[in-house]
Amino acid sequence: MTAELILASLQLSTPEIILAVGALALLMIGVFSGERSTTTVTGLAVALLIIAGLWLVMRGGDGMAYGGAFVSDPFARFMKVLILIGSITAMVLTVGHARSDRIDRFEFPVLIVLSTVGMMLMASANSLIALYLALELQSLALYVVAAFNRDSVRSTEAGLKYFVLGSLSSGMMLYGMSLVYGFTGQIGYQEIAAALSAEGRSLGLVFGLVFVLAGLAFKISAVPFHMWTPDVYEGAPTPVTAFFAAAPKVAAITMLVRIVIDAFEPVVADWQQVIVFISIASMLLGSFAAIGQRNIKRLMAYSSIGHMGYALVGLAAGSMAGVRGVVLYMLIYMVMTLGTFACILAMRRREGGNVEGVDDLAGLSTTNPFMASVLTVMMFSLAGIPPLAGFFAKYFVFMAAIEAHLYALAIIGMLSSVVGAYYYLRIVKVMWFDAATDEFARTPGELKLVFGLSGLFITAYVLIGGPIGEAAEAAARTFF
Repeated sequence: MTAELILASLQLSTPEIILAVGALALLMIGVFSGERSTTTVTGLAVALLIIAGLWLVMRGGDGMAYGGAFVSDPFARFMKVLILIGSITAMVLTVGHARSDRIDRFEFPVLIVLSTVGMMLMASANSLIALYLALELQSLALYVVAAFNRDSVRSTEAGLKYFVLGSLSSGMMLYGMSLVYGFTGQIGYQEIAAALSAEGRSLGLVFGLVFVLAGLAFKISAVPFHMWTPDVYEGAPTPVTAFFAAAPKVAAITMLVRIVIDAFEPVVADWQQVIVFISIASMLLGSFAAIGQRNIKRLMAYSSIGHMGYALVGLAAGSMAGVRGVVLYMLIYMVMTLGTFACILAMRRREGGNVEGVDDLAGLSTTNPFMASVLTVMMFSLAGIPPLAGFFAKYFVFMAAIEAHLYALAIIGMLSSVVGAYYYLRIVKVMWFDAATDEFARTPGELKLVFGLSGLFITAYVLIGGPIGEAAEAAARTFF
């Protein structure tokens, strides 16, 4: 590579470089200052994420870097902004709970920043090797933060389960990549697509494709690779669970969309069958398995599995309308999830200690009407009730499936949504119609800010959805 190409590559990847270099600098600050630097490091980490986001919005350009391994385009930039918003919000949610959840160490924000670098690289990965390296950078940081509370058996167990199963999925995906490379002779997405167009598919390549999709399905906790999700969501510290439920899901879906639309577009009939299967399985399991849950974090885990199934409905369509639906779905899902977890973090007794039972929300409408109202909006939106944002999220992916003549998939999705509404409405019933047992402690300001803004976005989406939809369409047009 010439000096001009290297300079152009560095310019396109400036946000990632800012975060990577910043994370190393924060690590040095923490090492030399000790534990008293935790607050400073956290504040600087949030500032780094904001700077990277502003650079993306104001200075982001289009093009390929590092010999085609890295791509910057409207789709990547849109999803990177979502990832950064999710990471920033998750960091804000930890402010008041770091000490009680035993995550008040300077390494925690550094790990969040490093995992965010991995997620942003996942969004821009344009070759199999770049994808794998980005995925592992994100995953290694997430394994550590899942088990960050070393004094908690549940947290340690969550981290261990996530690590073991995550390693298995990485191995499966790497094996699939080796098969794809073996049968096409290429690792770049465009080169793989060109080889498939020229030579056609072979049985070995289909096996490779299935293994790659299986590894990616684990990262979005889609059925049948969902088994880690409920245990990790329940066992990890709640601020960590909020992070897991937002930014990494957006990054994994982004990576999945790019690889199937870019690299495997010539064999759309093959990957479409796999996506349809895991979409239906995820929607059904997410709807039915959550019904018996009494722990709200486990309930949100099954809810997450179901929502990934709905997002995959749009991807299964394989059209521009489908990708646009996926982009909008992930935006709205992230806002709903972060708002809900802000409310879950506010479930704290006056005598100390968070509670996680659905029944602990009894009578919340009388003890904290504002939080009850916002959580009600979140539950209605997650259920897909109009005119809230969650309704439009499902509407766009189901319409894309119908336009692609995937009628059975759309019908199953709608029926699953009806079943899923039961457990969301049960939470609303507990808050508004059950007698109050105890009052929660005063809600910290940062939690009020997060769930207040989330509730405002969800209710006002019908008014502001136009420009957001146009931005999502511009992002989807990248592939078509």
